[in-house]
Order: sequence, then C-alpha cells, then structure tokens
Amino acid sequence: MYDSRMSEKFKIGLIQMTCGPDPAANLAKALGKIREAAQKGAQIICLQELFRSQYFCREENAELFALAEPIPGPSSGALGKIAKELGVVVIGSLFERRAAGVYHNTAVVMNSDGALLGKYRKMHIPDDPLYYEKFYFTPGDLGFVNFDTARGRIGVLICWDQWYPEAARLASLGGASVLFYPTAIGWHPAEKAQHGAAQLDAWRTIQRAHAIANGVYVAAVNRTGYEGTPESGLEFWGNSFVADPLGQVLAQASSGQEEILVVECDPQRCEETRRNWPFLRDRRIDAYQPILQRWLGE
Repeated sequence: MYDSRMSEKFKIGLIQMTCGPDPAANLAKALGKIREAAQKGAQIICLQELFRSQYFCREENAELFALAEPIPGPSSGALGKIAKELGVVVIGSLFERRAAGVYHNTAVVMNSDGALLGKYRKMHIPDDPLYYEKFYFTPGDLGFVNFDTARGRIGVLICWDQWYPEAARLASLGGASVLFYPTAIGWHPAEKAQHGAAQLDAWRTIQRAHAIANGVYVAAVNRTGYEGTPESGLEFWGNSFVADPLGQVLAQASSGQEEILVVECDPQRCEETRRNWPFLRDRRIDAYQPILQRWLGE
C-alpha cells in the first residue's frame, strides 16, 4: 500500500571520523557527532563501518574477536537511546557476535523511537592484503533488505558490497529511495602514489553508477585517518559523499578531515528520474537467469 509519508523530503547525515584504539572513546565520540548532525537538521544519520574500533581486519588475530558484541547489545542500546532522545534514525555498523565462532559485520538501524528496526549483515566479504575480513566475518544471511524508517524507506549495504551492481539493484527493488554504504576503505602506503587517484575515482564512479542505474540516492560514509604502522597501515581516504538519482554529487567530504555532511533527499526525485529513464521498466527479467552462474566461459 502506498504511504504518502514515504514521498516527503528528509535530511540525511553522514559522519566521517577518525577512530582510536579505545572502543568506549570511539562510541562516545560517535554519539557526540550524532548529536551534532541532528543539530544541523539530519533526520537519518549514518556512521562509518565498524566505528567502535580501528579497522582491526588489517591483521589476523584471534584475540580481536573480543571486540565483538551481541545485537541487541551495549552499542546498539547506546545508539537506540540517542536516537530516541533526538528523534532521529541512526545507522551503525557493528562487529556482531551471533554465537561462539559465528561473527558478522552488521549494520543496525535504530528508529526514531529508539527501537531496533532491523539489521543488515554484510554479504560480500573481502580477503585482500590488510583487508582480512574472511578471517573474522561470516557472510550475511539476511538478504538485501529495506527498512521503513520514521523518515523514509532506505536500504543499507556495507563497504565491499558497494562494488556489486547486483546488491544495489536488489536493495533498490525493495523500494528504497536511499542506499547507505557504511565504509572503511583506504590506500596501501606502497600504492597511493601510483594508483591512489584511480582507486578513489573508481570507488566514487561505481557508486554514482548505482544511483543512476537504479534511480536512487546513494550515500557513502567512509572513515578517515591513518591506522597501523608506517609500513603496513592504511590511510583511509574519507571522501564521504551523497549522489542523487542522476549520479550528481550533492556533497562530498575531504580526504583527511573529520566532517559531517547533511543533505536533503527528495523521494520525488527518484520518481521523476525513473519516469524519464525507465531502466526498471525495460529490464529483461526473463533473460537474466545466467547471472546466477559463477562464469559463463569454459
């Protein structure tokens, strides 16, 4: 059933920040920035990937499983409390302990009444130098879900998911007007000079393409700052941004500074864009079965 509230404009807030070694301090910092974003008018506020800690996947260390927590748990509870106090929706990416030996990279969505509206478990799990996520995370099993928040219908994906058009398509087909991507991505020290500009441009371009192909807003919120040793650390490239349904960048943060972006989203822009570029209408859903295969060559 059509809900007229889903067509009203709303403001989203992206929090780009550095993270230190103390999870409690990172949580307190994030709560303060949520408050600041709300004061700037943000109604749906998204934190970066794994904001409670530094990006621990730079190494394979079993002791770091101690950073995980259940959901509901202390951090989701703290996010729900401030969401209720401020009357805002909060998206937070957490290291979820589901059971002994079963851990997920999970985004929680706390509604404006403080309730846990739902969660999304990261589906695509990378395993690259300094991004050893397969050591820690079980692939998500909740699908590409949408959430009917108090302000609008949204989809949430996480970092490595942002390279997959299938994920963006399926989240968009659920009716979301905004796709949020909590992110932790940066440059390897040895690669930045030669490949850094191209990597950043590719990251921005593919997400703008998701906005265009699906007629939705895309909001990517990355961390910033350097974490690790000079020889084996990551320089997170920031550049959090919001793109509209035509792929135009409405706001973008810097590379090396903490920033809060607040951007107005109008679901009617999705409607208008899809009327003029009816990509969803013209999809050949009868011909896409081969995409379920890993590879079509020999």
